[in-house]
Amino acid sequence: MPTAPSARTAPRASSQRSPRGRTRLANDAWEAALAAHGVLIRGFAAEDVWHGLTMREYDVLYTLSKCETPQRLGDLGGHVLLSQPGLSRLVDRLVERGLVARCADPLDKRAANLTLTDEGRTLQRRIGRAHGASVAAALTSRLTDEELALLESLSLKLATDPEGDLT
Repeated sequence: MPTAPSARTAPRASSQRSPRGRTRLANDAWEAALAAHGVLIRGFAAEDVWHGLTMREYDVLYTLSKCETPQRLGDLGGHVLLSQPGLSRLVDRLVERGLVARCADPLDKRAANLTLTDEGRTLQRRIGRAHGASVAAALTSRLTDEELALLESLSLKLATDPEGDLT
């Protein structure tokens, strides 16, 4: 993937752009977002904060930490970027390590729900504090408070699916 140019000329107002120009602008924005994501993720992955977990394993612990009740594997899959078989194998490893526990689903005795163990919750918090500090350092060193607020606003806008056609 090509890297985003370091400087661009100011774009014309959107009402003056041809459809082809907006398509190009949208694709350039997408490539820049992917490039930024890649740079940040590589930096975070290289840090010594993971305590033997992969970032994907931590993502599962983090997702479970935000849930007030135990979660089914399928529900968890809606929040992490893994296939069902891949997520199932990853959860099996976390269960074997004593970080995640399976418990009976009170609504369906055939199903199992997933929850953090005390050890998993403690590890998630330890990693989360260090990772959160890394995220803050990486973003605040490059962006102003106004840019951070804009990034959050734009990201939330893109993450919202009002038409139900992005997922």
